[in-house]
Amino acid sequence: MTNIALVDDESNILTSVSLALETEGFNVDTFKNGEEAIQALENKKYDLGLFDIKMPRMNGNELLMKVRSSSNLELRNLPIIFLTSKDQEQDEIIGLKMGAADYIKKPFSQKLLNERIRTVLRVHANRINFENKKEDNNQNLKKGDLLLDDLKQLCFWKNTVIELTVAEFNLIKSLAKHPGVIKDRNQLMDAMYGEAIYVDDRTIDSHIKRLRKKFKSYDPTFDQIRTRYGSGYSWRE
Repeated sequence: MTNIALVDDESNILTSVSLALETEGFNVDTFKNGEEAIQALENKKYDLGLFDIKMPRMNGNELLMKVRSSSNLELRNLPIIFLTSKDQEQDEIIGLKMGAADYIKKPFSQKLLNERIRTVLRVHANRINFENKKEDNNQNLKKGDLLLDDLKQLCFWKNTVIELTVAEFNLIKSLAKHPGVIKDRNQLMDAMYGEAIYVDDRTIDSHIKRLRKKFKSYDPTFDQIRTRYGSGYSWRE
């Protein structure tokens, strides 16, 4: 269930908006000022904040500043929609520059607020998914004593750098990414050179032989690359 923090000093707004949002399936916690809200925000995971701008004891912009400067990464990235009065254009501009996702003017239609909330949540989820995929693509690969730094194209075995060519790095990465899975020579060729380049089957065998020799020069006990006769090669689990 989506958790929403609604912060407004008007009791009728807290009551009417929270009831309407809960009817839509959202879970809503209400707060009368920013000081109350920031304590809860630091201790509970919320998916969205609805902040009134004009409030006593820490206004909406001050609350947003606290959120954006938090040491809690999830809170720091919390999407915020401002609830504003018609005469607060400058506050809206300040809030948007500080990282508010959207704003809606009072008095507002509940249906419009619902749609704004869904849009902001969808955009935020898409951004998080994109960032996670980007991190996955750049993530280091660690399997036992092997560490592959994808960005720097460096290979470490037991904390020692093993000098590899780009093709050799891609070959090790293809094998180690899925330990125990047999990769045939065609799959390994694609991983090393891409589908546009064809090399002879024996080239893969030569690379495997050279890789084993390189690793064993640093660690005579190295035996992670397994030959599956008639099938290909795999990384020992």
